[in-house]
Amino acid sequence: MSQHDPSGEYPYQPYGAPYGQQPPPHHGSGYGYGYPPPPRPSEGPRATAIVALVLNLLAVVSCCNILAIPGAVLAGLALGRSSTEPASAKNLLVWSWTLFAVGFVLTLGTFVFLGVNGYLDD
Repeated sequence: MSQHDPSGEYPYQPYGAPYGQQPPPHHGSGYGYGYPPPPRPSEGPRATAIVALVLNLLAVVSCCNILAIPGAVLAGLALGRSSTEPASAKNLLVWSWTLFAVGFVLTLGTFVFLGVNGYLDD
């Protein structure tokens, strides 16, 4: 008695399969997971604009950084343009980060100058 059907069908039903349905033939590598999902599109300038806006506003409040005011304005404009004009938003963000960095260096330099010359001593 042969266990293989000459028609090419599987001789036995797999566990859990309804009666009369055969499992699909195995093709390919044998992994049943398929392709991975496509990568998410990057946030682009939106996330960077939010960070630049928050840091510039903190610099205005905490360090009296005058250059952070236009930096915050530019970061806000970049946040508004991030979905419609990403190239323009990136350009605004470069200027915003530049103003933040220059203001930070000037503030740090001012405190070092005042400390070295004894103006911060009591």
